[in-house]
Amino acid sequence: MQEIRKKSAAPVYGFALVWVLYCLFFPLYKTIHFIILAVSATLSYLILSAVFPGTTEQIEIPKEPERTGDERIDALLAEGEKAVLEMRSLCDSIPDEELKKTIRDIITVTEKIFLNLHDDPDDYRQVKRFADFFLPTTIKLLHTYDRVGRSGTQGENVMSMLDRIDTALETILTSYEKFFDSLFENQALDIETDIVVLENMMRREGLLESEF
Repeated sequence: MQEIRKKSAAPVYGFALVWVLYCLFFPLYKTIHFIILAVSATLSYLILSAVFPGTTEQIEIPKEPERTGDERIDALLAEGEKAVLEMRSLCDSIPDEELKKTIRDIITVTEKIFLNLHDDPDDYRQVKRFADFFLPTTIKLLHTYDRVGRSGTQGENVMSMLDRIDTALETILTSYEKFFDSLFENQALDIETDIVVLENMMRREGLLESEF
C-alpha cells in the first residue's frame, strides 16, 4: 500500500476570490495596491491550506508479475495475465449480478491455473492448449454479451442469445474447474508413489506394522 495525499481545492479558490473581490471594491492602479493584493491573496491561500489540508488515500501498488526465467513459461503467464485483465474489465461493464458472479468465479479459476503453471512448469502443454482454445472462446462470448447487452435491444433473438451465453458460461466454469483439477493428476500419482515407498521403508525398519 502507498499513501497518496490529495490537496484541497479550497486554497486555490480562496486565492482567486481575494483577487476578484479586491478588483471589484478597491483601487488597483498603484504599485502598493498590487503589493497589498498579492500579500492578501497569499495569506488567504496559506490560511485555507492550514484549515483544509486535503485528504490522504491508501492505494495498492500492483506487484511486478513473478517470472520463472523460462521464456516459454513467462510468455504464457503474461498471456494469462492479459486475459484475466480483459475478463475483469468485461465483468465490470456487465450489470447482471448473477452473471458477474459466474465470471468472477471463472477469473478465479483462471488465475489458479496460471499460478499452478508458475509453480509446476511441467503443465506447460496443457495450459498452453487451455490458453489457445478455451480462453479466447470465453472472452469472445463475454465481448458478445457485453456488446449485445449494451445495445438495449429486447427482441426475442437477442434475449435468447444472452440466455444461451449465460448458460454456456456456467458450463465453462465447470469445465475450467475440472481442467484445474486435472493438472494435479500427475502430482497425485507422484505423491501416492512416494507414500507407498515411505511406508515400505518404515515397515522394513519395523516402524510400521505390516498389513499381512
